[in-house]
Amino acid sequence: MFDFAGGAPAFLALADALTERCIEDPVLNHPFSHPMHPQHVERLASYLGEVFGGPTTYSQFDGGHSAMLGLHASTGADDDYGARFVACFDRAMDDAQLPVDPDLRRVLHEYISWAAGEVIAYSPIGSVVPAHLAFPHWSWDGLQR
Repeated sequence: MFDFAGGAPAFLALADALTERCIEDPVLNHPFSHPMHPQHVERLASYLGEVFGGPTTYSQFDGGHSAMLGLHASTGADDDYGARFVACFDRAMDDAQLPVDPDLRRVLHEYISWAAGEVIAYSPIGSVVPAHLAFPHWSWDGLQR
């Protein structure tokens, strides 16, 4: 899926477009009002790319799945964060000019819906993410177990 979507350049464009959409959203923009990691977009792109079969850069250099969830844990996110994030992601796919393939778009949407739910599950204040969670990998058939 990584290659079909356009490889690293496509996921970088998607991460950039998603970040811009979140900054523009009146509810999602709050976390972005604080200084972000200087390589936020690149790190998001490598995370998403790895999910869909790209290089394991995020796992090797940025701590893997538990580290990503840890960045979002215990934030007290509002109930509508997940749905708003998914909507921004869906529009970001167009902004990034990903292939307009119905199966690709469906699987990307299914992934981000699942991922948003997982992030929201760890958002209540006091939530702790277990160490060493398995990195999620998605294919045309969805989550690979």
